[in-house]
Amino acid sequence: MNILYIGDVMGEMGIAAVEKVLPELRKSRDIDFVLAQVENLSEGRGILPADFERLRNAGVDFGTGGNWSLWRPEINDMMNDSDAPIVRPANYPDDTPGVPYKYAHTQKGEVLVVSLMGQIVGRDADKETANPLKTVDKILADELPEKRVATIVNLHGDFSSEKFVFGYYLDGRVSLAVGDHWHVPTADADVLPKGTAHITDVGMCGSLDSSLGVTFDSVLPRWRDGHQTRNEFETGGRSQFNALLVNVDEKSGNATSAEHIREIF
Repeated sequence: MNILYIGDVMGEMGIAAVEKVLPELRKSRDIDFVLAQVENLSEGRGILPADFERLRNAGVDFGTGGNWSLWRPEINDMMNDSDAPIVRPANYPDDTPGVPYKYAHTQKGEVLVVSLMGQIVGRDADKETANPLKTVDKILADELPEKRVATIVNLHGDFSSEKFVFGYYLDGRVSLAVGDHWHVPTADADVLPKGTAHITDVGMCGSLDSSLGVTFDSVLPRWRDGHQTRNEFETGGRSQFNALLVNVDEKSGNATSAEHIREIF
């Protein structure tokens, strides 16, 4: 089974990058199942159903979560629907809108999808979240492996050390443990010794000539002079597409290969 995990889709330029690259990539690489990190989908914050539908039309099967996933209440109905192909972080408090984890229905069989927040995520560092390792332990204990052909878990966090340890912690227990949130890809795509595909951060889709999708003019005064400025999203220049392509043995659920894909145009 060939699985593609697309990095953070950042606003309109990110959606356009997926629309440009994914249809042909899906055909040429014989991809069975496509996930995308969608928490930055709509103007960089949250998810509007119409924007998510654009990704679906481009070939994305499922959307994973992060700290902006619930910013726009318009997505809550889909988050609450166990059959809707989108999920929010599982380690949020129990009264948070949304189902904590979901199964994706594919032609190859059921795929368990879990999103988790790292313990430190920028401005959200003080928000209440459960320990991500203990949360995923409980989910894997509750959900019998016989129910699925693959298990995909993403950790949305700031610390490279946390995301790196996360991969080895889950090695041999999930098919793919992917880090996201940085918007900058790391050069460590790998299949770990016990059969889990891992990358510390998969990167983003959207503007390349920017600060993670935001214009340099709006962020440089912050770094140089300490001014508080409002983010302005870049709408021109080069675009990038980043994803991780993983082959999974459907009998064992283990990954057999992991390849970082990066296109600039």
